[in-house]
Amino acid sequence: MTMTTSRRGFLKGAAAATAVLLVGARPDGTLAAGSDAMQFNPFVRIAQDGRVTAIVKHFEMGQGTSTGLTTLVAEELGMTMEQIDYEFAPSNPTLYNNLLFGAFQGTGGSTAMANSFGQYRNAGAAAREMLIAAAADAWDVDAASLDIIDGQITGSGKAAPIGDFVAAAAKLEAPAEPRLRRPEEWRLIGKEKAVMRKDTPVKIDGSGQFAMDMQLDNQLVVVIARAPQMGARLASFDAGDAEGMKGFVMAKAMPDKSGVAVYAETTWQAMTARDALSIEWDASEAETRSSDVIREELIAAVNADSTYQAKGEQAKTAALVDGAAHIIDKTFYFPLLAHAPMEPLTCTIEPTDDGGVILHDGAQFPTFGHNTLSQVLELPMDKIRINTILAGGSFGRRANPTADYNLECAMAFGLTDRSRPVKLVWSREDDIKGGYYRPAFAHRVRVGIDDGGKIVGWDHRIAGQSIMKDTPMAQMMIHDGVDHSSVEGVADTPYFIPGMAVGLTDHKKATSVLWWRSVGHTHTAYVMESMIDMVAEETAADPLDLRLSMLPGDTPAQVRMAGVLRKVAEMASRQGTAPDGHARGLAVHHSFGSFVAEIAEVSGGGVAPVKIEKVFCAVDCGVPVNPDVIRAQMEGGIGYGIGHVMRDKITLTDGQVDQFNFPDYEPLRISDIGAIEVEIIPSTEAPTGVGEPGTPPSGPALANAIARAGGPRLIELPMSDHIEFA
Repeated sequence: MTMTTSRRGFLKGAAAATAVLLVGARPDGTLAAGSDAMQFNPFVRIAQDGRVTAIVKHFEMGQGTSTGLTTLVAEELGMTMEQIDYEFAPSNPTLYNNLLFGAFQGTGGSTAMANSFGQYRNAGAAAREMLIAAAADAWDVDAASLDIIDGQITGSGKAAPIGDFVAAAAKLEAPAEPRLRRPEEWRLIGKEKAVMRKDTPVKIDGSGQFAMDMQLDNQLVVVIARAPQMGARLASFDAGDAEGMKGFVMAKAMPDKSGVAVYAETTWQAMTARDALSIEWDASEAETRSSDVIREELIAAVNADSTYQAKGEQAKTAALVDGAAHIIDKTFYFPLLAHAPMEPLTCTIEPTDDGGVILHDGAQFPTFGHNTLSQVLELPMDKIRINTILAGGSFGRRANPTADYNLECAMAFGLTDRSRPVKLVWSREDDIKGGYYRPAFAHRVRVGIDDGGKIVGWDHRIAGQSIMKDTPMAQMMIHDGVDHSSVEGVADTPYFIPGMAVGLTDHKKATSVLWWRSVGHTHTAYVMESMIDMVAEETAADPLDLRLSMLPGDTPAQVRMAGVLRKVAEMASRQGTAPDGHARGLAVHHSFGSFVAEIAEVSGGGVAPVKIEKVFCAVDCGVPVNPDVIRAQMEGGIGYGIGHVMRDKITLTDGQVDQFNFPDYEPLRISDIGAIEVEIIPSTEAPTGVGEPGTPPSGPALANAIARAGGPRLIELPMSDHIEFA
């Protein structure tokens, strides 16, 4: 992986940062400053007693960043995991920008480890060499004879804790090119059972502070009555029935007419008062289409010529397919999907004595929230602090370019006299009925096959709502009119496919849309792997052999993709062939730099209810920094992907969302999957993403297993609209 900053450039910036007071948040959510410790660089602080704190620039929503980035510092510095703590970084994109995003600070796209691996190792190594240099000077020995092991500087017959040299070391200039420990020296990175998750204890004992836990003295709680359709605006409201209700404080129209802000002393009082409002909405410019209309429009779009060409020449490919001996022609449809994290959206704005504010938030994109508060509250950036705390999931929902819930909270705070903290709370119904959604998409794929069973043409047409257009991401993600997030996983497939063309047609948005765990790969992997299985059926080929034949090894991606395919096949074969009444389905996909192959084993099918007995998973994500975290993310990604393809959809009636909560937007149940087995491919490649890549292959692996069990070929989701699950 090519980093966008040099080691020398990083350390130059790190040295300059030692004069900056850095304020972050501990796992319990309290603000922390480094005034009683030495800041060696933006990522490492060491107290006089030798206690090390890693400043973690990527927030924790369950994906393990607080453990992974801390591991890198501990490894290079020479500490045990018990000797190091972590705090979330303050909002400061100059120091903490995401190197793969550009000039802003944020967590997403499975980039936390990918962009931080070298950065955090360099930070730990630089601090190690500064401490060793201070000890070498004090002991009058050669620095090359010293090392730090378990927090002790040792060598030349001497030993002392690092705390003895913190003050002297902090005065030294950071080394321009610190020596990084070689893989054979690693005691933490990649080691099984060597690292316990750093965020687990605070979650078990309840001391961990989540955004929804925030309770400040004298705070107001605000909930928003939002427009029921995209594009509708507030016409008028009457709060008469809420007047006099216990705890009710006031109700005010949002400045942008998006709804009514209802303030109360407690969350329940605010929600009860909101229910008592009488509201009139102006729906003259509102979305009024229903889901069946949207589906028809998307299907029509993929049956016409595409607006944009993402790969190849559509007309030329269509002619190749038309002239083939055999044609497979399938149209797929994917409904809108909600993110539905366990913790609904919430954040709190607290006024400070100097006229500024603190935003307490599970801040996935601190830069966007910081800018939003500055503009809405008309405050300079240095008057705003972001206190990033734990988030109970996100799946992309908390990372949106409009910073929508931060914007709502800022507007609601601005409508008060700014003397009291204001906590914004979304209910789960608010989130599912009025949030942002994975766009609906349709695909039409026509594959031409010759008499010898070889693919001669692959005409792939996609239609859906663009996520990236008209956002700050557009410059990075839109090329020649093509939103790459709509076609990723198809246009850039590692498979060698002769005569392939990929076209895209954007569709008018029916709702607010946003990236969802694994973004475009959520639907593109399903289509690609389902179609390849259908080619295998049509040509009587073994599904594994066919895929391997399409990965000749001409590129590193093909080699690694073939590697996970062979590994997952080996995993399943160890348990023998599928028992009678069982069937297995295979899928593989490349996303976020990682390669994941999965085999789903099911029982039932045909007329019998389907039960998912087991999922085998092989993952190649480069250097596996924390194997336990990787397995957990694969398991979680598989569950998330399967749960949604099984039974979930967001539907609209006259532009309004029909679903409201988990009874009709049901999360995965623990009984839905019998078991998951994960194996990690050893690698020396740079680490890549693990938060999302487990999700894309899970759906098509299940679909392929169902088809091979005698069930239908499921090309419209969710599956529960067509089959029954046990």
